[in-house]
Amino acid sequence: MEPELKNTLIRDLDAFSNGKDFFKTVGRAWKRGYLLYGPPGTGKSSLVAAIANFMNYSIYDLQIQSVKDDAMLRQILTSTENRSILLIEDLDCSGADTTCRKENKDETEYGENQNKKKKKDPKVTLSGLLNFVDGLWSSCVEERIIIFTTNHKEKLDPALLRPGRMDVHILMDYCTPIVFKKLAALYLEIEEHELFDPIEKMFLEVKATPAEITEKLMVSKDPDVTLKGLVEFLESKKMTKESVDSEI
Repeated sequence: MEPELKNTLIRDLDAFSNGKDFFKTVGRAWKRGYLLYGPPGTGKSSLVAAIANFMNYSIYDLQIQSVKDDAMLRQILTSTENRSILLIEDLDCSGADTTCRKENKDETEYGENQNKKKKKDPKVTLSGLLNFVDGLWSSCVEERIIIFTTNHKEKLDPALLRPGRMDVHILMDYCTPIVFKKLAALYLEIEEHELFDPIEKMFLEVKATPAEITEKLMVSKDPDVTLKGLVEFLESKKMTKESVDSEI
């Protein structure tokens, strides 16, 4: 994560943690919503763990696919404790968002008969989840954080993204020169190397996730060997990209 973004997030978490009186004064539930979005391998799950560690919160990982209906959802949400994180990962793949849109479409196209069918086959929808988060869950809990992660923000229902639900949107992007240097310092314990400059320039042409870079940096403790392998990896990705672009 870029240092500036990290500092902004820390300030936001600190403000939330110390905001009990503020939330009470303005009449809002003491909760905060974060949307982490970006390509796979960019550290979304790791950031959730880091937030939980920083705040000393418990994590409740809600698997929407395993929740059979709104009654079960209500039971799960009301059983969570204060000072905790409700996590829903890969929301675009969970089926909840798609179900919500399909539900609206069905009501328009099929009318009452389709509604009766849905009543016989209850399941959790995004609208049901948001109703609980906005209503019952918000009114009976304090100091909660909700985190949704997705690889495709553009696929999410706009209702999910409105202020008051997802207050902060954080893009977890491909590796940048700054992030690379931090990873190199962590795994190789070096601040400079003659291969840093060509590697950093390649990040302007090639997309590589922090997870991919981390894997290459763990190959050897010898910086020369490791960074040479990283250069070869990035050059290979560049050649693949150029080959694909030439076919378009």
